[in-house]
Amino acid sequence: MIDYRKKITVKRKYTNKRNPLWKDINEATESNRGRIVNSPAVRRLQQKTQVFPLEINAAVRSRLTHSLEVQQNARYLARTIIGKLKKQNKIKKYKLKGLEHSFISIAEMASLMHDIGNPPFGHFGELAINEWMTKTGVKCCNISLNIKDDLLLSENMQKLKNKIEKDIINFEGNAQGIRIIHSLQALNLTYSQIASILKYTRPAYSDKPAKLSKFSYLKKKPGYYLSEELFIKKLYKKLSMSDGCRFPVTYIMEAADDIAYGIADLEDAVDKGIMSLKKLYESIIIESKKFGKKGKYISSIAKDQYKKAKGKKLLKVNSFIIGFRTQLVNELIHYASKIFIKNHKAIFNGNYNKALLEDNNSKYDVALEVLKNVALQHVFKNHEVEILELKGNAAIKGLLNCYKPILTISMNEFELLVTNKKNKTPIASRLFHRLSNKYIDSYIKIIDDLKKKDLDKIELNLYEWYYRSRLLLDFVSGMTDEYALKEYQILSAIK
Repeated sequence: MIDYRKKITVKRKYTNKRNPLWKDINEATESNRGRIVNSPAVRRLQQKTQVFPLEINAAVRSRLTHSLEVQQNARYLARTIIGKLKKQNKIKKYKLKGLEHSFISIAEMASLMHDIGNPPFGHFGELAINEWMTKTGVKCCNISLNIKDDLLLSENMQKLKNKIEKDIINFEGNAQGIRIIHSLQALNLTYSQIASILKYTRPAYSDKPAKLSKFSYLKKKPGYYLSEELFIKKLYKKLSMSDGCRFPVTYIMEAADDIAYGIADLEDAVDKGIMSLKKLYESIIIESKKFGKKGKYISSIAKDQYKKAKGKKLLKVNSFIIGFRTQLVNELIHYASKIFIKNHKAIFNGNYNKALLEDNNSKYDVALEVLKNVALQHVFKNHEVEILELKGNAAIKGLLNCYKPILTISMNEFELLVTNKKNKTPIASRLFHRLSNKYIDSYIKIIDDLKKKDLDKIELNLYEWYYRSRLLLDFVSGMTDEYALKEYQILSAIK
């Protein structure tokens, strides 16, 4: 049974004892909006890569402008779904009466936040972090704990060490977003709002499921880290969510993102002069032909808008892009809303195992695939983009190499740095002073909590090293593109 009162609630982890819960769900929703919009994580998006790293042209998208476009798409899609449910007289049946505003707002704010966990230089930065942690980072654990051979550990400690290492080599922007919201910035959003950005539903330490398994799509990437696992379990319980399932509004955020970057990356390429309008048009037509009849939908839109643009004396590019985007977005939004309502029960339960716009039999799915392929061929393989990505790779791995002493010293030595006591690790000490105090405070809090538990020495040391690694990754992944490059240049004595 679909009952949105179980999913959209005022509940959050921390509440005021005098006023334990907001009386009005809309008031709680507005509180979420204020906390998110004013958060440092959202502000940092303005200097993080969408496609073109270190871009100075303000017309080209940053992560922030992309996120604002996704937010608008999500608002449009959520409003369309609510409007269709009203026409079908389903609002009261699904217990959505009075929750319409919150439903739309949660979708909007999920979309604004969806990229806050992305590291400098986007997905290329993500890859660089994981490569470094796999080849170099995990070896630091043995050095720090003075472990000569894992086989000398007890079976339980070997399992814990393997779990920790697997978790730490699977950095993922979506999982980092959950960590930022809950552990680092402690925004104390409602469970509903946090659940809306839980795009994938497996912990980083677990294996990717088989393609034909029940949750193959929902678990294709890590959704959260070991560090947030207890909170996620509590969230699932509070929102009556089954293990491995998604929050219903997350499907809206995902579709809004898919729609946004379909045309945006190509528009940026034209703005930067990587592609001419004619080249873009011809590339869409050529690529669409590969899909036969299903490709005619996107090619017909391109032909109509190109014909209109050619008739303009001025602003031909603007005319084509705006016309093309407007028509495509409108039709994709209405199609996505149709799929949402058609599969409403599975989506509400969170076991709909694909994206709203993922349908190989649909002309709309083909349209997005055509645009994606054109971007891959002409934008992402562009010489300028690849050079900047290589710079990003060097900067991220170089930074982690510079900060490596933080991970190799012992727990006792690191504790001396944290407590500002005399120590014999001068390099690590100077590196420690460059870390963010906010991230250090988060580390101190969790280690203090661990010390209160009945853990043996090796178990405490393993967890401490894990959270110390998280501290470093929080710091590096939270940097903007420009800051990461400058920090690397400073520590490498390039500047």
